[in-house]
Amino acid sequence: MNSPSSISAAPSVILVGVDFGIPHFDGELEELGLLAQTAGYTVADRVSCKRRAPDPALFVGSGKADEIKLLALSTGASEVLFDQALSPAQQRNLERHLGIPVNDRTLLILEIFAQRARSHEGKLQVELARLQYLSTRLVRRWSHLERQSGGIGMRGGPGEKQIELDRRLISEAIKRTKERLGKVKKQRATQRRQRERRDAFNISLVGYTNAGKSSLFNGLVKARAYAADQLFATLDTTTRQLYLGEAGRSVSLSDTVGFIRDLPHGLVDAFAATLQEAVDADLLLHVVDASNPAHPEQIASVMGVLKDIGADHVPQVLVFNKLDAMDPATIPSALVDLMELDGQSVPRIYVSARSGQGLAELRGMLADRVLAQAVDMLPDGQGSLDGIENALP
Repeated sequence: MNSPSSISAAPSVILVGVDFGIPHFDGELEELGLLAQTAGYTVADRVSCKRRAPDPALFVGSGKADEIKLLALSTGASEVLFDQALSPAQQRNLERHLGIPVNDRTLLILEIFAQRARSHEGKLQVELARLQYLSTRLVRRWSHLERQSGGIGMRGGPGEKQIELDRRLISEAIKRTKERLGKVKKQRATQRRQRERRDAFNISLVGYTNAGKSSLFNGLVKARAYAADQLFATLDTTTRQLYLGEAGRSVSLSDTVGFIRDLPHGLVDAFAATLQEAVDADLLLHVVDASNPAHPEQIASVMGVLKDIGADHVPQVLVFNKLDAMDPATIPSALVDLMELDGQSVPRIYVSARSGQGLAELRGMLADRVLAQAVDMLPDGQGSLDGIENALP
């Protein structure tokens, strides 16, 4: 994919989405457009179409591919971005047909992650995901080397040797990166054991990207973690101590990477060390952008990722953020209630990280959780509020 930073003017792209009858199809390609803008692109035009199934060769079929080609010529677009994942063969065929680079949602997300990663761990995780994606694209990237020399007795020409070399180099790079990430994972495990020995209560912020997790994190712990109104503003986990006066103690609060629809599995695997914070948490604050009409689908996407990483068993509190941006007609009369989530009643609270509304109530809710855990940890027969003070450190 072209690097936006390498040229003065942002490259223009055409966005393409195909409706296969899946519920909640983003016909306007709004999220893909936000992803493209986040990566530094300008959107020249958008194309949506319906199909029963992907075309094996061109994904959208030859007729729609011709339409996209004419649109690229008329708008001067330098690239085409698909909202769905393309196979290596489809990507190669489309590039040959259109005459310009073609990429998909997966690579676009990888590019954003590569731009945003700041810590050593984050960079390693992105590099691993990029290498794993690239390893499936060798046929396309090195197609000019695939032609073998003919002749009797020939077992393959330079093309075969070159692509085998490329495969070996990428395989070795993946192995080295995994080993380095393994060391990071051990370091995190050591840090978690130290917190456990201190009887720490660990809370992790999770949620769809741009739901306001970092703003909520800053509002709760008075920190200065980077927060912006853009997708994937936070990639590196930040942990601070949150003092809860009502409980008489501090808890550990971690801000984690945001999730998104169709988050590439390679990224989920690569970010295992970071996402482990959510798996090992005592409580998840599932942050939701209450002002976004698509928030039910975003909640489902987050729950899917939590299940993938084995964190769906961790207790949750749903924090419906951006109360200040909600349509006044949709604001409920009760800002604290229960919501059905995967067959269970989960506490829900409406807040505004920007204005601070509801944060005091949220802190009180967290304090109650800490106190409840302290009661549960008391020896049998002492599970009363009278003994809580002796149980707290």
